[in-house]
Amino acid sequence: MLIIAGLGNPGSKYAGNRHNIGFIAADAIHRRHGFSPWSKKFKAEISEGELGGEKVLLIKPQTYMNLSGEAVGEAMRFYKLQPSDLVAIYDELDLPPGKARLKIGGGNGGHNGIRSLDAHCGKDYRRLRLGIGHPGVKELVQHHVLGDFAKADQAWLQPLMETLADNADMLVRKEDSQLMNKLALAVGGKAEEDKPKSEKKPAAQSHIHQARHPQPKLPATGPMAEMLKKMFGNKGE
Repeated sequence: MLIIAGLGNPGSKYAGNRHNIGFIAADAIHRRHGFSPWSKKFKAEISEGELGGEKVLLIKPQTYMNLSGEAVGEAMRFYKLQPSDLVAIYDELDLPPGKARLKIGGGNGGHNGIRSLDAHCGKDYRRLRLGIGHPGVKELVQHHVLGDFAKADQAWLQPLMETLADNADMLVRKEDSQLMNKLALAVGGKAEEDKPKSEKKPAAQSHIHQARHPQPKLPATGPMAEMLKKMFGNKGE
């Protein structure tokens, strides 16, 4: 069983906030895959369904962001799950809007929801960070994360959510790099395998080597040419 936890704040007041992109992602997966209606349990809204042939629990903690771990931890203990059975989806200030990163473990990066998950669930769970961009100065961070997505943001937010929902079964199969490629392409980026790799330049031949081993110039025709070709091959051509 896998728990997919979308992080955010409860209530209509926060529904469109950048900080609630985890809730938005959970809702997109819920709609696309015919999960059960949302119900209340574990201090959260939960919904059961199946992805990739495995049972999945979607969870949206209703404890407010800073206490997200209380809800998710309670669900994990109830189902006797390990950190490896958890995927958390949340906003990331330090990624440009629309960029996504998925990794196991790591620091909380100052994110209070992740700090709470770390405390209640352990740290070795998978973290799907969805970029919302940084406002540029620390003083504007709270206003930025608790502000609603702008209309212009829909150009990347909608395809990102649709692609994540379409390919949510990859989370179950742990096809993390493939999922990241699909999300990158959805917002106009490049898949990892499509990024140009620097071509390896042939090693420069030492001028000393060149001086010590000059290539012989072979006569073009005649008996001498035939003899030298037998000795040196076709190196001069």
